[in-house]
Amino acid sequence: MTKNYIAGEWVNATEASPDINPSNTGDVVGEFARASAAEAEAAIAAAHDAFPAWSRSSIQLRHDILKKVGDEIIARKDELGRLLSREEGKTLPEGIGEVTRAGQIFQFFAGECLRMAGEKLPSVRPAIDVEITREPVGVIGLITPWNFPIAIPAWKIAPALAYGNTVVFKPAELVPGSAHALSEIIIKAGIPAGVFNLVMGRGSIVGEAMLKSPKVSAISFTGSVSTGRQVAMKCVTGDPMKKVQLEMGGKNPMVVLDDADLNVAVECGINSAFFSTGQRCTASSRIIVTDGIHDRFVQAMTERMRGLVVDDALKSGTHIGPVVDQSQLDQDLNYIRIGKDEGATLAQGGELLKRDTPGFYLEPALFTNVDNSMRIAREEIFGPVATVIRARDYEEALDIANDTPFGLSSGICTTSLKHASHFKRNAEAGMVMVNLPTAGVDYHVPFGGRKGSSYGPREQGRYAEEFYTTVKTAYTFDGNGPYVPKTKGSE
Repeated sequence: MTKNYIAGEWVNATEASPDINPSNTGDVVGEFARASAAEAEAAIAAAHDAFPAWSRSSIQLRHDILKKVGDEIIARKDELGRLLSREEGKTLPEGIGEVTRAGQIFQFFAGECLRMAGEKLPSVRPAIDVEITREPVGVIGLITPWNFPIAIPAWKIAPALAYGNTVVFKPAELVPGSAHALSEIIIKAGIPAGVFNLVMGRGSIVGEAMLKSPKVSAISFTGSVSTGRQVAMKCVTGDPMKKVQLEMGGKNPMVVLDDADLNVAVECGINSAFFSTGQRCTASSRIIVTDGIHDRFVQAMTERMRGLVVDDALKSGTHIGPVVDQSQLDQDLNYIRIGKDEGATLAQGGELLKRDTPGFYLEPALFTNVDNSMRIAREEIFGPVATVIRARDYEEALDIANDTPFGLSSGICTTSLKHASHFKRNAEAGMVMVNLPTAGVDYHVPFGGRKGSSYGPREQGRYAEEFYTTVKTAYTFDGNGPYVPKTKGSE
């Protein structure tokens, strides 16, 4: 059984849970520790005790550690990618790609350690200077999801450490293997005891301990909307209040206009809706298609879907791996039933599949004759299930695209510069893609959305400093102005 990492030591746990391969449910990746509340509190205390020294540590030290982490991740990308795909179910090329991104994130934030800037401004009062600097926040509790088991932890852990914070890291229970491997690399790179702590286990125990502890200064959470709202409420109503950052759901639109390149539009639709088994918060599950191209798009899309290979994530030639577990598969199948009951047409797919090994295999599903008021067009499914919604023209397509409680990513396929420019300006989303899939973003630029998708500062890139630092304004009087304090009897 693997262990948790607390205060610089690997610590045994009294409970463990199996890590099951969704491509082959008979394959157990490993047995991973489940932390108790007491162990979570010990990790928090260790991070709290380590904060003073780490927050004032050399930026060169931080750079060197993060650079070592990033370099080793990339050097081991094939091995780690295989582990990731085995436990999460995305295809091996996707798994290796995600690991590479995680390494690049650590390398980027290693550089940010050396680029921490402030401002020096003159005061409106003579003989006074003003300095504006950023300082670390404190102990950061990081709660990460199962769908990106190494990239999302990387884009939280790397900036937290780079800016001088200490970390208590709780990965999703479904994917502890990648989190454990990443933790071993961070430890090997020379992170001081207590600065980084790994506590695997249930959110109701480990996450709750983070939310309750007065020693935790901030929480960064990625997960469901319902859980995110609970996290936010507990952060702002606790004593003391905690800084909070939330990345939650999406119901992302992809608009296809009459003038779009049909091949480009179909490939964007396939990638957006079904790659990574549709288990991406940036996936497009609403494809909004104008009248003139609608029928041709649906025909081309369904033909393309029939050629997709759904199989073991580690097999060469697999396009789409399994759904992550039985619970998520049940949710996907339930939404397929809901779509049929609502009157939508299941144009392609939606059937359970059998393969050489027992796994959670689902044929990607595409619904047509969908109204934007239907549940399958309003609620996040988080699986390989997409809808096609017909629109009269660009104006109606834009209205439909924005008619959602979410606002993470939004895309358009068009050859019109006019419509592309208008869409970029008017799409109510944090990220906009033109002739590109709605999923797939760079590591050096901000990530996040609007409405019910995100809350708090953006993640990734230089914008990460907004969450992982706090601003200090300092005034200095040089002693040569009219503001010299005078005491009684002085001349």
